[in-house]
Amino acid sequence: MTGYKTILTCLCDAETAPATLGLALLIGRDHAAHVEALHVKIDPASAVPLVGEGMSGAMVEEMLGVAERQATERSAGIRQLFEQMCTSQGIPLTTKPQEPATLTAAWREEVGREEEVIAEAGRLTDLLVIARPSLERDIPSVMSLNAALLESGRPLMLAPPKLATSVGRNIAIFWNGSVEAARAVAAALPFLQKAQTVTILSAREEAEASPGELAAYLAWHGVTASEHAFAAGGSGGTQVAQTLLDEAVTRGADLIVMGAYTHSRLRQLILGGVTRQVLHGATLPVLLCH
Repeated sequence: MTGYKTILTCLCDAETAPATLGLALLIGRDHAAHVEALHVKIDPASAVPLVGEGMSGAMVEEMLGVAERQATERSAGIRQLFEQMCTSQGIPLTTKPQEPATLTAAWREEVGREEEVIAEAGRLTDLLVIARPSLERDIPSVMSLNAALLESGRPLMLAPPKLATSVGRNIAIFWNGSVEAARAVAAALPFLQKAQTVTILSAREEAEASPGELAAYLAWHGVTASEHAFAAGGSGGTQVAQTLLDEAVTRGADLIVMGAYTHSRLRQLILGGVTRQVLHGATLPVLLCH
């Protein structure tokens, strides 16, 4: 990938929207990209639980009305936040490419199932930005995140709860030699070529990992990378993931690049895994590819 020209950021709720939109605009400014803010408004008919035989038509109508009002209020609040952030940062709102290229933004609202809309919309963008899921909250849903990651075919950037002041100056690559990790590195080249430092982190348990070969590959793209392989204590992907995350923070990284679900999602769900741990525990922006 030669650069990011379009960025789609998914604004799911008012709590995570500021950090998610903030990250997308930060990346957009660094790469002179167009940022499209997408909010999927819930279809009340699908949001209301299955109606039992004992419910009257009036009760069903009332439930639909409440769901519609809540969806409209949520959408209006997020759109207001979007417009305020763009105004305060002097970002022009447009749907057309500008000459010369500069950071621009646009609002996009659709009604439907969030995971389906995100997957389809994400196929025609250079980078997706979505909030990191939380174990304590339903929004953003893991279903929407997995749809973005597995069904869009595009790189996905996870936004942490707190917006950092920079992204991509000091990059940590979690390398295990997998196809997914190789795709993530290729997708991250626009960041890697601008970075001040790049560190390749690998666990010695990953026999297929070859950080030296990756460093040699990156050199052909003008990227100088250092290597650090370590033995992760304990067993299982969860321990490896935590060691990687700790190393990235210790080394001052402001972006993590990694492949996602290099083992099956079922195995990760049952046994734990690096992807699952990072999805819920990363405090840094993470660029993922499957």
